[in-house]
Amino acid sequence: MTTGGSRGPGCIHRAKLLGKNGRSAFPFFLFNPHICSTQVEPDKKLSSLGLQRGGFACKLEAIMIWLFVGFLLGLWAGVTVGWLFYIRQRRKNVQIDEEKQLLHQEKQIVVEFMHNLVEAIGAGAGREELFQHIVHASILSTGALSACIFERTGRDKLRGVAVEGLFPPQHQLPEKSREKLSTRAKFIEQILKSEVFEMGEGLIGSVARTGKAVLIEDASGDPRVIQHDDPALKVRSLVVAPIAFRSKILGVLAVANPADGMAFNETDFSLVQSLAEQAAMAIHNSDLMGMQIEKSKLDLDIAVASSIQGMILPQKFPDNAALDIDAFYRPAQKIGGDLYNVIKLDERRVGLAIADVSGKGVPASLLMTICQTNLRHFAQAYRSPSEVLKAMNREMSEEIRRDMFITIIYAIIDTANDTLTLSRAGHELPLVCVQSGGDSKPELAFIGSEGMALGMVPSDVFDYVIEDKTVPFKRGDIAVFYTDGVTEAADEEGTEFASKRLAESVRVLRERPARDINAGIVSTVERYTGQDKFADDLTLITVKHT
Repeated sequence: MTTGGSRGPGCIHRAKLLGKNGRSAFPFFLFNPHICSTQVEPDKKLSSLGLQRGGFACKLEAIMIWLFVGFLLGLWAGVTVGWLFYIRQRRKNVQIDEEKQLLHQEKQIVVEFMHNLVEAIGAGAGREELFQHIVHASILSTGALSACIFERTGRDKLRGVAVEGLFPPQHQLPEKSREKLSTRAKFIEQILKSEVFEMGEGLIGSVARTGKAVLIEDASGDPRVIQHDDPALKVRSLVVAPIAFRSKILGVLAVANPADGMAFNETDFSLVQSLAEQAAMAIHNSDLMGMQIEKSKLDLDIAVASSIQGMILPQKFPDNAALDIDAFYRPAQKIGGDLYNVIKLDERRVGLAIADVSGKGVPASLLMTICQTNLRHFAQAYRSPSEVLKAMNREMSEEIRRDMFITIIYAIIDTANDTLTLSRAGHELPLVCVQSGGDSKPELAFIGSEGMALGMVPSDVFDYVIEDKTVPFKRGDIAVFYTDGVTEAADEEGTEFASKRLAESVRVLRERPARDINAGIVSTVERYTGQDKFADDLTLITVKHT
């Protein structure tokens, strides 16, 4: 039997496990909170409340330790995951930096490539020289051993135009030609420049037809690649890209065999595509610049021709108190093919001519100039209008091309005899307005005579057909000479102005001076057609006997 101050075995065991404050001094206990109630008998002198508090403290401490351990494990896992993420992101950033560097290098190459091409274009390099610049820049940019350009011709064929290095021919070489490989470079260049491919034929034609670039990293076993017996012509790796501007195929750029012995990769492929795109733009700009230069030259030639034409056409007319004369001329282009002239023959006679050269532009203008020169010469040599036209036809027959001709009217007004004598070589019928006097209506008539255009038939036929026609031309009468640009002017529905409307316009305007009559006719034509520019030259000569 024990005394009140003695401790039983359970109390002794508990004392060993608890510290001064009743807390565990042995780690195992802390990890096993149930030991407080199962392995240690409670002190009989401890109240039940104290016992419950001690068990609660054990459990709470164990939970806190578990949480702490979990925190450490979570921290370790977080650090590990963060480190792995950092390593992965760092590698990704390094890869992005490398890609940016490659893109920057590619951009620099393309910029330098374009700079060189712009300099070549600015220096006036021809198309073939420009192609040679492109293949040279392609080799420098890609580190390839050879390159070639195949240009698209007008017949949808591809022809080799520029080569650098020993670019392998894309057709099998004939047996006889293989003996000439001792002079490889020049011979291969000749072979390539003589090669012609149809659209869709072989690898070159296929790229041209599809418009899609091709990368062949390992060409040794690719059936699309032509291989040759000569080791120097072996194709190890190949890039073929279309030279296209706005979907229009201009040619094909082919680059073969990197100098480092490796295969072309995606970066090389992208670079060659970029070079081909920029080359297409350079070729287009070069062609455009060439066209602009040619256009500038042509514009200068046209301006000079227009100036000369303006000097040839009369700016003022001979003084004749009995005649009020006015002419109106509007070419459809900068220079035209219509002509007119008023020539003083003597004090009482005046010659008038109006003509229309077939065609337009510079050829028509040149022929008009020749016609004007001959007219002035023969008008002074002959008294009859038909004789003047006969002489002009004989003189100009050899100078007029077979696809060109001249329609012309030459008339002589004799104010002493009040007559108008004309000869017509296939031209529009002149209109004569005869004033009857008083309140009666004027008589309007188109005067016809036989004749064929200058340069259309041999001289003997022309001379046989041509004739003179004489009609009265008294005070108050009006004669209107015109080209087909007046009567053939059409409205929106394609209906021509025609001679009937011309006659009506003259009838309405007959009381006005010659200048106002011409202005009124032109204004009427413009209102009828709804425009002030016409497809054909428009020329008028109006003569009023005052």
